[in-house]
Amino acid sequence: MEEDSQNKSWQIETETLLNRLHLQGKIQQKLSPADFPQIGPPVKQHHVESEKDLVHTFLHRLIMLDYRARYISVRSSCQIKESFKASSSDWDVFVSSSVDTHKKEQTSVHPMDVQMAVFHCSDSFLKEMMITKLSQCQYALPLLVPDPVTMEIQFPLWTFREITKTWKVTQCDSKIVTMKTVPVYKAETPLVSFFRLGSLSVSKSQLMNTLINNCHNTFFHRNCPGSTKSRYLMDGVAEIAWYCPAGKPNDAFNDCIAFCNLHGDALLTEKQRDILIEKSSINIFLVESLQSNEEIQSLISCVFKSHKPLICLTVDGSCDAVKTKNGKYIMGLKDRNHSDVSEHLKRIIREVLSSLDGPILKPSFQLETMAELSGIRVDETDSACQRGKFAAMEIINLLKKDNMDVSKIKDEFLTCQGQLWHQWSKIHRELFHLRGDIEMEKSDKEDKLMEIRQKQCAASCSKLMQLFTGSLSSLPETEGEYFLKWIQIFIDALCTDYVSSILKSYDEKWSEVLALKNKWDKSDLLLRKKTELENISKKLQSATFGLEHIFREMGQIYEAHKTTQRESRNTDWSKYPELAAQLMISGHSMELMDGDAGHVPLTWISSLLEEVIKKLGDKKVFVLSVLGVQSSGKSTMLNTMFGLQFAVSAGRCTKGAFMQLLKVSEEMKKDLKFDYVLVVDTEGLRALEFGGSILHHDNELATLVVGLGNLTLINIFGENPSDMQDILQIVVQAFMRMKEVKLSPSCVFVHQNVTDVAAAEKNMDGKRRLQEKLDQMAKLAAEEEVYDAECFSDVIEFDVQKDVKYCAQLWEGSPPMAPPNPGYSESIQEVKNTILSKASKSAGITLSQFKTNIQDLCTALLNESFVFSFKNTLEIAVYRKLEVQYGSWTWTLRENMLTIESQLHNRIENGKLHEVEQSHLFQETSKTYEEVRKEMIKYFEDDKEKEILAQWKGRFEIKIKEFRDEHANRVKIKLDGIIQQKKGCKMMDDKKSEFENKLLQKSKELTQQLKDKAKDEKELQRQFSSVWSSWVTELTADIKPVEEINLEKDQLTILQELGFEPALINECKTSGKYKKISDVGDYSVYMMTSSNRMSRFVKKLISSGFSHEEQQQIRSFIDKAEKDSLDAIRSKPVVTRGYSTTYLREVANHVTLELQKFLSEKKYPLRKEFSVDLLLFVFHRAKSWLLESLEKFVKNNDAKAYLESKKTQYYTVFRSFCKENSSAVVLGELICEKLKVSTVEAVCNKTAIDLAGRMRCNFPAFSGNKLELDKHVLKSLIEKENFVDFITYIRNPRKQTEAFIKAEVQKYIYMSHKDEAVNILKKNVDGIKTSVTQALFTATQKVQNQRGDTDMWLNDFSNVLKDVLTFDNICSENFSDIKHFHFLKEEIEKGFISITEQMSSLSLYKLKESRQKPEEILIDQLCNCCWVNCPFCAAVCTNTMKDHSPDDHRTPFHRPDGIKGWHYRDTIELSIIFCTTNVASEGCFYPSSDSQKAIPYKQYKTAGPPYDTWSITPDGSNLAYWKWFVCQFQTQLEEHYGKNFMGRGAIPDQWKYLSKDEAIKSLDEMF
Repeated sequence: MEEDSQNKSWQIETETLLNRLHLQGKIQQKLSPADFPQIGPPVKQHHVESEKDLVHTFLHRLIMLDYRARYISVRSSCQIKESFKASSSDWDVFVSSSVDTHKKEQTSVHPMDVQMAVFHCSDSFLKEMMITKLSQCQYALPLLVPDPVTMEIQFPLWTFREITKTWKVTQCDSKIVTMKTVPVYKAETPLVSFFRLGSLSVSKSQLMNTLINNCHNTFFHRNCPGSTKSRYLMDGVAEIAWYCPAGKPNDAFNDCIAFCNLHGDALLTEKQRDILIEKSSINIFLVESLQSNEEIQSLISCVFKSHKPLICLTVDGSCDAVKTKNGKYIMGLKDRNHSDVSEHLKRIIREVLSSLDGPILKPSFQLETMAELSGIRVDETDSACQRGKFAAMEIINLLKKDNMDVSKIKDEFLTCQGQLWHQWSKIHRELFHLRGDIEMEKSDKEDKLMEIRQKQCAASCSKLMQLFTGSLSSLPETEGEYFLKWIQIFIDALCTDYVSSILKSYDEKWSEVLALKNKWDKSDLLLRKKTELENISKKLQSATFGLEHIFREMGQIYEAHKTTQRESRNTDWSKYPELAAQLMISGHSMELMDGDAGHVPLTWISSLLEEVIKKLGDKKVFVLSVLGVQSSGKSTMLNTMFGLQFAVSAGRCTKGAFMQLLKVSEEMKKDLKFDYVLVVDTEGLRALEFGGSILHHDNELATLVVGLGNLTLINIFGENPSDMQDILQIVVQAFMRMKEVKLSPSCVFVHQNVTDVAAAEKNMDGKRRLQEKLDQMAKLAAEEEVYDAECFSDVIEFDVQKDVKYCAQLWEGSPPMAPPNPGYSESIQEVKNTILSKASKSAGITLSQFKTNIQDLCTALLNESFVFSFKNTLEIAVYRKLEVQYGSWTWTLRENMLTIESQLHNRIENGKLHEVEQSHLFQETSKTYEEVRKEMIKYFEDDKEKEILAQWKGRFEIKIKEFRDEHANRVKIKLDGIIQQKKGCKMMDDKKSEFENKLLQKSKELTQQLKDKAKDEKELQRQFSSVWSSWVTELTADIKPVEEINLEKDQLTILQELGFEPALINECKTSGKYKKISDVGDYSVYMMTSSNRMSRFVKKLISSGFSHEEQQQIRSFIDKAEKDSLDAIRSKPVVTRGYSTTYLREVANHVTLELQKFLSEKKYPLRKEFSVDLLLFVFHRAKSWLLESLEKFVKNNDAKAYLESKKTQYYTVFRSFCKENSSAVVLGELICEKLKVSTVEAVCNKTAIDLAGRMRCNFPAFSGNKLELDKHVLKSLIEKENFVDFITYIRNPRKQTEAFIKAEVQKYIYMSHKDEAVNILKKNVDGIKTSVTQALFTATQKVQNQRGDTDMWLNDFSNVLKDVLTFDNICSENFSDIKHFHFLKEEIEKGFISITEQMSSLSLYKLKESRQKPEEILIDQLCNCCWVNCPFCAAVCTNTMKDHSPDDHRTPFHRPDGIKGWHYRDTIELSIIFCTTNVASEGCFYPSSDSQKAIPYKQYKTAGPPYDTWSITPDGSNLAYWKWFVCQFQTQLEEHYGKNFMGRGAIPDQWKYLSKDEAIKSLDEMF
């Protein structure tokens, strides 16, 4: 009953304690690591203000390796009590205050109660983390723990699983020192247990500390800070600690010893006491005196009689240490200091342990054996833990089968990542260093890569991987976590001894190498020793084995199957990224770069990150990259900073680069703009294992992590200038590369292991030296990278005062017994605060952007020339989106300008406008322009990629303004031209008014004669027709008619004048070859035949034919001649003054003169036939424009033609007069006839603009950017498979693009979207109808109100419609008798309804006759972009903006240069090389035919213009489209160019298997 009462009381007190610590309910619902986000608010360093903060502060500081976590005090804000009593002396108050008369206040929570409360309320994983950190802080660990609820004794074996102890054993006789590294649960050591019997004045724990570490409180004791008399959770807890010797003379013990401390009175904790007595090598009892208590005497008597050594310490006794019999000692503590007692005890323990003999007495305590004891509960018996362990055991048993050598495990079970993966990586790298027949070699290597992938697929079904992935996918989350932990525990146990022995061999061999380095005569021996060292290094790599290698194997299996698209019966490889993503989200680090192969498995990493995005969403992350030389304490720093668990031993240094997600707490999200910090930790730079390739490997690794990081933490260990120089050189070069490719990370330097971190003067000097070093390195790197930088600040934003941090030494004393230095923890937290401060100013990047950055950086790193090779995919994607927006903005402005142009055009035609001011155009467009400008500013400020967009904001604002100005200027020029035409035709316009007036008069006169025949329609028509001709002749008698022209005759005359024979002219004209002279594949067909009179150069040229460069020069000359001629012809005033033969003559003379000059310079032996064909080609290209312009001239200036066009209109008037209709009816009919023509024109123009707008917004080819347009053009070419169209595109992409736009517009309007087009047309008819109705109402209302006449009505009517329709003047004199304008209005409305009904069924083909044509509007919108050709393959730039300087030209559609006729000099072998492959090769090129110096393709930009304006990334010949084209049209290409795909230009077999669908699909993959 008493015991039950005590338990109940204890449980109440425990519950009260948990409530005070805000842990109520956590005994059942345990805390987990997830409850402690790694990115949280700064941790209080010294005290908290409330007990509720104790738990979190304790855990956070413990995770930070601050051993003062135990000593956190609670300091409330209340002041010290003051006592003032009336009429009392100060002395009385002072004396009475010493007696506590007040109610006893609640005492502080005991520090160990906080620790144990957290322990009891934590799940297994948090417990394990906590105990591991306590061990690192050199604190004692709970061994036997009473459960606060059930009171049963727990043995937390699981919490010890990841603790490893290292010590050095000194052999007493030989003095040989041996190092041991053992998982603590496996360590076989003596166990020395301490027990307190009864209540004592001496602290047992304090005494134990003097034995283990006199400078550190391994066991908490009564004199520690924060200790209180009341503690609730420590009594009955047995704690254990290990003394680990350093192999030095002053070691307390020569070997590792475990010390166990049973807290509380051992008389009351019988079960724990008995277990420890049984397991201990030595039992030490502290008692008041041996005679004080019978129970005590009985217990000690029992132990005394056993074979176990016993040491009894009596508090009241004053005797020296007395050995009563073998292994039994007694010593008094009275009047003795701790130091003496400690030394005596150490001596006794050493003596006892050295004398132990026999199998029974040998020290054999091992933690694992505690699990075999009955009566205690082992935490590992938990079902989830057991299932995880069972699954892990299956794998470990497989590895242990047949006693396999540890170094062969990876070769046997992880076959995909060994030789095959290394071989694949090597060949893949070689793809970027090609020589010789580049495309053929590339094709061979790609075949080899595929073979390796197939071998990996075949080898990917190992039993180990099946078991591992099977367990990972089938086990629930908690069991899966146990499974992974167990795997790592078992693997470590399997490999530790083996790796330790290799490291020992490595150290010995390295010492031998160092010793030989200064002995010149031992060079052969030195070489041999170095080789042996290299072999040991390889052995170490083989023996290093962990979970990361299994994950790596998963990655390789996935990559192999994904590449070959092979299904496997034994491995569900497609699920691997999802499994790895879940692990990454739960906090596991994932390998980013394989440190052994020095390669990033991009396919695997991309799929892994895609799965993470699927699970989390495309979260924002802040990427923190960490660089530092090997074994410089990076991993320890990260573990301390963020509570991570990177491996920290020198024997298993992180190899490669690893990424880990750290969640940002909700509280911190208020200050930070991202959800996670993504840490990229790297293998130590300057790793010995990499031997000769060390510098290249380090530069690659540094460039990768610096490029990925928003901030890079550069870790420098110690103050060794040479070590510092090594890393600074690598880092500065990496930052310089980022600057050159427009990436701008920031950096923080961390100086670790600085001796006097507080000495400000010394630190200032250190910063000065660091700044000097950085500036020096910046200059050196600038020379290597060919970059202009005088100091480090030119490379990266850097403030030496703020961005350099000093950290204290890690250990407070000498390892292995030294605890971590609290100053180190404080320094690291200061670094963390600096990082988070910098991070708060960054928006971070999305996970998808991070994925893209990895791909871009890795691709560029494979090339030696990183800067030339880097393609910022993210930036390109953002720019492409911006281009689409730019297209929308410019279209809005263009559409607005087209509407204004139509209005002003109508106004000019109506005679209402005689001058167009540019300021007026700006005023008209100002509203739309402001709307576009605001929309653009909003886009730049609100888009999620605004940081990237910022670089283009100013330029695009200027471009939009330029676009508005340019189009306003173009409209002005166009309208000025119409005004000039109007002025030029003024005389004719005046005549037209006169004609119309006379025609009305004559119609009236004729009507008087034929009134009686008004009902006979045929007679009226006959009579009107009979007089019409005479009227026309009479009216045009004094006007000279426009002469007809004969262009064919003029061309023949001009050619004969130039000296060409009629027969030759006729022959050339008949053949029709001249029409395609610009598309000729081989101009050798125009070459002269060889004769003796020719020079040797010309004869050689004739025999070998024109080279590709010469062909290009001839083709360029033809293009220039065509352009110059068309420009010259179009500048002639044909529309206003008509045609003159001199126009063609001037053009012919200019072309002939330029051709003579060209041939004399180049010495090309071209026949006369070429000259004739060229001139005929120029005439042919000018013909359509001349005829079109002449038609306009005739329309405006031929009086006879004008009158003939009015015949129907005046017959209607005549007929109306005959029917004796009123003037209002006749005028109404006349107005309707005039409106009919202009309505058709207005509707067609508006419909053309609307259809163009509809297509630009909704038609995929037109709604995107130039890149999308090019894709659709290429797709249309491949669908039609028309070789001529392909050649047109290759020669003149703009011409083919315009043809594509025209064809698509025709298809859209007249076929696929015909109904939509008709609806738009009807809508516009309704719009015109509304305008006319409004004009009729306005004019009629005004005339009635002001009692106006017909002239006023006509003026007002035409004024209202001046912007909508063209309306010819009508002479009001003939209708002056009209009085009832309402009647006129009704007559016009009636007539106009008939017109609109006809208009609604108007044929869409009428659009082809309109002034505005949808295809021309779209061509103007879409083709006003960049058409610059790649200097290598002539592929066209895909930038949407015409002038996009300073941005380089770029295109993803590079192609084999043989497509445009490139061939190897002095051969007929067409080239098949892609320039994207060339720029990754070791080849060179000559920028021009007269170049003396060859330029490496990898440095093509150094060749100057035009090469330096292009960005050609080494993507390889990935575009299947052009490979398919070469194979499909091989024969036609060979015939076209007169060359063959043979020899060095032979087509790789790989290309021939590509299908049309694959070719089309490859276009969609380009960006």
